[in-house]
Amino acid sequence: MTTPISHPFYLDCDTGIDDALALAYLLASPHADVRGIGTVSGNVSAAVGARNTLDLLQLAGHADIPVAVGNHDPQTGTFHGGAPHVHGHNGIGGIELDAAAAELVAGTAAEMLVRLAHEHAGTLRVLAIGPLTNIAEALRLEPELPRLVKEITIMGGAAFAPGNITPVAEANIANDPEAAAEVLAADWNVTLVPLDVTMSNVLEECHRQELLSTGHPVPQALGEMLGYYFRFYESQFGRACSAMHDPLAAAVAVGGISAAVAPVVHVDVDTTDGPGRGQTICDLRGRYRDYPEQAGARCRVVLELDGEFAPHLVETLLSFGRAERTTAALASAVTSPA
Repeated sequence: MTTPISHPFYLDCDTGIDDALALAYLLASPHADVRGIGTVSGNVSAAVGARNTLDLLQLAGHADIPVAVGNHDPQTGTFHGGAPHVHGHNGIGGIELDAAAAELVAGTAAEMLVRLAHEHAGTLRVLAIGPLTNIAEALRLEPELPRLVKEITIMGGAAFAPGNITPVAEANIANDPEAAAEVLAADWNVTLVPLDVTMSNVLEECHRQELLSTGHPVPQALGEMLGYYFRFYESQFGRACSAMHDPLAAAVAVGGISAAVAPVVHVDVDTTDGPGRGQTICDLRGRYRDYPEQAGARCRVVLELDGEFAPHLVETLLSFGRAERTTAALASAVTSPA
């Protein structure tokens, strides 16, 4: 049997409910080896996000993965206070996890990213599922970062879809447009996973019940968190369900799900103070010419998936319980007398 190739990952997040799903997905995937996690203010403050991350890692049996706190405020202005109406007062739907024994590592999230990029030069993959403040800071700390990183996948923006925080802007980009503009202008391989695809792939109540019914604490905790998330999205979809922003970006990053339509185009970010602030302006004029790659373009924008994502997500998350049961069964078979 062929052993799956596992790639080193740095995760940058603002750990709310969908970040928790993305983190669990990475931990369960045989294709991801999470080497470090940095937090940024977005759904919650960077400090609260770091605590949530540590607690989730302990729950999942991965307390050894280092976590660093990143920037509290965006490049311009101050942190707006998060989205408790979406993610709950603590960012994880109000559920209480056991406090992790592990502590945060010294240094900032940007410093961690730069260090990991040097340690895994040419192979490190970056997944950014919060505002891009830490990533932009890392670019300033190490201008060679785009050469050192193999690729970066970003959950953010909207190409044809409306925004979710303004008529045109998605939250991760709008929370720090200056940082997003800097990151998307850098000379590296970028995949953007926008609202066009994350809002059109929905997790249903039947999927949540599957997570709740498992005997493993990780999918059970995620199922409980999703109850809060579903209540928010019920006003959007008219039923108990939710969009799948961050876990979908995680699956794209590790190759768990493939894109059916993903043109490589130029993407700019509106950093003005007008009504377009935070908009990702994707040059998709090529769609009328069979999606030719534009000269100098480097941002792959995922617009459609090749298959359904929800069943794959649930299957991956449920593997926590199956893996442990298989290990226990094998151990029992070895120790039992013939």
